[in-house]
Amino acid sequence: MNSFAQLLDRLLLTPSRNGKIRLMVDYFMRTPDPDRGYALAAITRDLDVSSVKPAMIRTLVSERMDEVLFKLSYDYVGDLAETVALVWDSQQRTGAGASVSPPTNSDTSLSLSDIVETLNQLGKTQAMGQVGEWLDQLDASGRYALLKLVTGGLRIGVSARLAKLALADFGSRHGTVHINEIEELWHGLEVPYVDLFAWLSGTGEKPSHRAAAPFRPVMLASPLTDSDMEKLNPAHYAAEWKWDGIRVQATGEGGVRRLYSRTGDDIGAAFPDLLDSIDFEGSIDGELLVGRPTMEVHGAGLEIGSFSELQQRLNRKTVSKKLQTSHPVIVRAYDLLEHKGQNLRDRPFAERREILEKFIEDTDTTRFDLSPMVAFENWDELAHQRLNLPHPVIEGVMIKRWDSAYVPGRPRGPWFKWKKDPMLIDAVLMYAQRGHGRRSSYYSDYTFGVWTATGGLVPVGKAYFGFTDAELKQIDKFVRDNTVERFGPVRSVKATNEFGLVLEVAFEGIQRSSRHKSGIAMRFPRISRLRWDKPPGEADTLAGVEALIDS
Repeated sequence: MNSFAQLLDRLLLTPSRNGKIRLMVDYFMRTPDPDRGYALAAITRDLDVSSVKPAMIRTLVSERMDEVLFKLSYDYVGDLAETVALVWDSQQRTGAGASVSPPTNSDTSLSLSDIVETLNQLGKTQAMGQVGEWLDQLDASGRYALLKLVTGGLRIGVSARLAKLALADFGSRHGTVHINEIEELWHGLEVPYVDLFAWLSGTGEKPSHRAAAPFRPVMLASPLTDSDMEKLNPAHYAAEWKWDGIRVQATGEGGVRRLYSRTGDDIGAAFPDLLDSIDFEGSIDGELLVGRPTMEVHGAGLEIGSFSELQQRLNRKTVSKKLQTSHPVIVRAYDLLEHKGQNLRDRPFAERREILEKFIEDTDTTRFDLSPMVAFENWDELAHQRLNLPHPVIEGVMIKRWDSAYVPGRPRGPWFKWKKDPMLIDAVLMYAQRGHGRRSSYYSDYTFGVWTATGGLVPVGKAYFGFTDAELKQIDKFVRDNTVERFGPVRSVKATNEFGLVLEVAFEGIQRSSRHKSGIAMRFPRISRLRWDKPPGEADTLAGVEALIDS
């Protein structure tokens, strides 16, 4: 347990991507099975300890300390596991059993496999008592690691893909292992990944029991720059619209149907209506969109909904029939990766596109359609079309070499994305909230607003990235020095015509929304610049922001 706790601490405090990979590789090398497998599952968020929930942890700590004092502590620290680890008093046992001696070491006997396998055999009531006993035995570092493990609340700046890169690095010390091999095997593996680590360690064969309808690592595009355009021959490239949904992979194989996100997460549970329509043998790479049948021909008889409509169905474990009916989804196909057992990824894009066009004709046209190509003869003509997009849910163009193979990752040259320029407004900082993970001691989540016709500020969005670490410290100090009210973890910041902090906010799109007080919703807002030089009274107005929708 102590080594896992140290790993979490170091991952949290290490900003470097390569540094995080080295930490994970070192941990995998010195940690035996099955503990390293359970640690990996926790990091990739594939570990499910169903008997333990955050509410249970709050109940446990309420038996050890005053509830108001805990709320104040939680507000200050900003993370449940860290707060409980720091305030837990093993001498204040109120349940059955005598108080125990103060813990001196968090790694004497308790292992990750002990924890996970024990809790998976217990009901919720028994699990709560068991977790309480472990918290009494562990020191603060061990308690923190325990709670992060069982609640799945890791915020350590490590994505599932980064963990898989660490696995590939680990495996390459005993042979040549590529991350693509791991990603294609991933959904056929079971926690705690004993056979995976045996292969990567050079002591076992490569796992062959892959899942049916596996995920195939996606190919990504590089942002197009002016220098790129000077070098590229437009005759060598195709163009198609870049739709504003989420990139997915719809796969059918041997009767198994799956829908993956671009990172390989199985999101099919949120889209059962779409899964039912995967009646083909193949793997489509495309964009998930809200698409409603319409009498007007609008993209092959479909009216495409906004990203905010799609958000109504994202990140759900279950979805009601009513929502499926009101927000039907489609996949707008970009590419075909596999067809009736044949791998097409090594073939040129022109050939894959030709096969895709015929393939789509035999699918459910209410759920799958073809991404239209954009005809152009030179870059100036394509630039003009990019500035005059035919649909509000298009966010730019994709440019692909006709002869390009489908190569996982982001190879420079074959594919480019040329997004429309972001919109910009000047807004006033209104509220700030503590962040999570390594930002838990800073006010790093900012709500900003613009002026109404009556002279007040109305919130129009929230952003938590786009600024440097040095700028974060500046904003954090401004928030602390100019707080006028507190609402739990949120601080209201002084903002008048004469005094306040103006933020230049960039965003990808904007639309009307009845769910927001301002009546608008922004797409991907981020802080692009701090306008210390600008008086708040000169920030934008709500009428001006609404005009962006009309334009």
